[in-house]
Amino acid sequence: MTIKSLLLSRPGAVEASGLDAGVAAHYGEPLREQRALAAGTAVVDLSHRGMVTVSGPDRLSWLNTLSSQQVANLQPGASSELLLLTIQGRIEFDARVVDDGDTTWLIVESDEAAPLAEWLNKMKFMLRVEINDVSADWAVLGSTKAVPEWAGKLVWEDPWPHIAPGGYSYSAIEEGTHPGLDRPWFEYLIPAQELEAAVEGRALAGSMAAEALRIAAWRPRLGAETDDKTIPHELDLLRTAVHLSKGCYKGQETIARVHNLGHPPRRLVFLQLDGSQHTLPAAGSDVFAGERRVGTLTSVAQHFEMGPVGLAVIKRSVAPEEVLTVMDGAEPYPAAQEVIVAPDAGQVVGRQSGFLKGPHR
Repeated sequence: MTIKSLLLSRPGAVEASGLDAGVAAHYGEPLREQRALAAGTAVVDLSHRGMVTVSGPDRLSWLNTLSSQQVANLQPGASSELLLLTIQGRIEFDARVVDDGDTTWLIVESDEAAPLAEWLNKMKFMLRVEINDVSADWAVLGSTKAVPEWAGKLVWEDPWPHIAPGGYSYSAIEEGTHPGLDRPWFEYLIPAQELEAAVEGRALAGSMAAEALRIAAWRPRLGAETDDKTIPHELDLLRTAVHLSKGCYKGQETIARVHNLGHPPRRLVFLQLDGSQHTLPAAGSDVFAGERRVGTLTSVAQHFEMGPVGLAVIKRSVAPEEVLTVMDGAEPYPAAQEVIVAPDAGQVVGRQSGFLKGPHR
């Protein structure tokens, strides 16, 4: 179910499509909106987000047994991210998590909420938990800065790109240099009936602005960077969404095996696209290294400083220095790659040294 935001009635609002259907792609000036969002002077309407609540005294210990993340002792107001995986370790759900002391709130993509609530209800057995899809009753507003006026609201603060306790970095870059550090991110939970009042007097940015900043921060998104074969290692999600030392959960065997003994078959890369064209390739376009198809462009945007940028998932074997070409039909777009997930990521057992950052306890 697509939730249509009340803010689509604002002057200049143009509705987005795809994952962001239901909110404004922009309000007439996409690049100006992006600058304002990056500076923290605008907020973005994310009221199409799905929202699932889990209440009851067993909620955190139960979610801990089901998910990739250690949330058994999640403190009120603390933010986390968890994955629910298939037995093969493939990503089924990716949830932003915050608890208010009585209820755990799971913020998900719009088309995830109903399936997630159904899946959780099938798994609760005799435990003291109650699951509800409250997507229609709540909206989300995003910002790159904390909003003092919303201090009483529940807020999820994106842990990306910090390495969470029990997490692991698959990136080759030095600590403190990750581009995600330039994009703090807050998602405020707002009762739907208060949405218009909450943004009164505030500059609005569209989802195009939020997407450009997300791509520049190398932040993967479910439904964009994922398909039915994606494992967390390929997207550097062991960084924020996986605890490598927690107890058993579905998919853990694959997580451990690839991390300790193998390599993820694919890797996420950042693409700086040739800016000489007046168009952008479509997400889903094929990526080539020479004549060989090596992956897929998963997200693309016009960044207000860097120009056309994208994320792609490519084969691990592609050399980091190789110039790639995105093919949108017959139109080629040359692209320089920046390594996000290192080609030799994984197989940490037996390493005498290496650049990959170990788990935080």
